[in-house]
Amino acid sequence: MQKIEEKGKEIFLNAGIKVNGNQPWDIQIHNPNFYSRVITKGSLGLGESYMDKEWDVKQIDEFMNKLLSSNLDKQIKPNLIIHYLKAKIFNMQKKSLAFNIGKAHYDIGNDLYESMLDKRMIYTCGYWKDAKNLDEAQEAKLDLVCKKIGLKKGDKILDIGCGWGGFAKFASEKYKAKVVGITVSKEQVTFAKRLCKGLDVEIKLQDYRDVNEKFDHIISLGMFEHVGPKNYKEYFEIVRKNLKEDGLFLLHTIGNSVSVTKTDPWIDKYIFPNGVLPSMKQITESSEGILVIEDWHNFGADYDKTLMAWNKNFQNAWPKLKKNYDEKFKRMWEYYLLTSAGSFRARKIHLWQIIMSKNGVKNGYKSIR
Repeated sequence: MQKIEEKGKEIFLNAGIKVNGNQPWDIQIHNPNFYSRVITKGSLGLGESYMDKEWDVKQIDEFMNKLLSSNLDKQIKPNLIIHYLKAKIFNMQKKSLAFNIGKAHYDIGNDLYESMLDKRMIYTCGYWKDAKNLDEAQEAKLDLVCKKIGLKKGDKILDIGCGWGGFAKFASEKYKAKVVGITVSKEQVTFAKRLCKGLDVEIKLQDYRDVNEKFDHIISLGMFEHVGPKNYKEYFEIVRKNLKEDGLFLLHTIGNSVSVTKTDPWIDKYIFPNGVLPSMKQITESSEGILVIEDWHNFGADYDKTLMAWNKNFQNAWPKLKKNYDEKFKRMWEYYLLTSAGSFRARKIHLWQIIMSKNGVKNGYKSIR
């Protein structure tokens, strides 16, 4: 045990993290079992031991930034062969499993999301270029999406993974568009229908593979992370089938710097079951011959700010939320938000907005930022 502890301290020090040090990113270890737990389980053990109060750190986000920036995560490679084989052999995002993520993540409680998110309930990265706060950043993002696809009055648009209806309401009210939103979350459908009542908006509990109608434009904000590599090509084929000849498709997704077929084990178990972050290579290869990429915009640094704002809201709301959620959930949720912020800060993961067309935009697409 002593050798494992000494080795652990050495590894952390190489990342600029001192065990029981005085800096806000220094890890404070309360239980020596922490070391063997992380060595044997890697990121899963790191997250679970935080949930179990075996360690703390004042700034989890900066702790994770330093850890990832030093590639410390690559030095600890536990045997997770079952996790790897599951992703390789099985299609964990197939149609029969599509609604599982709705139940596991998006249906856990609207009170949580209403407390954490902006006034429009947008659960994707904000656009902070000229924004001073979360509400402004999210409205700027929605407007950016509409401008990028050239949305105009009367256009019919499909929102794949419409969340709580924030984009649908915005596009209908500001751009006078007709919006069809689909989601696999029952709670989101109920909320979105209420939010968009009286507008030219239709909200459906539906998997993207069941869509069969033509749209002037299609968007997807933060849903592609649930599609899975085995289904990317079919996803783009479905977009093409349902997009009018001169229409545009906007894909807003978190992206990975490298190609993987599985997600982080802790995230998979506690936050987004069966989610996978796509790489540039996976997107381009899967869409090749199906759609034309017109524009690729990376503003992943803005997700760091978005996640930090979400965590601030979550912490401020905890006194009223704790009647419905326990302390272990609190540590799980803050760990999710803050380690994600650190991952974006380290530029290991990204936020991409990609514009695609069916046959190429005549005379070229003009980029909008």
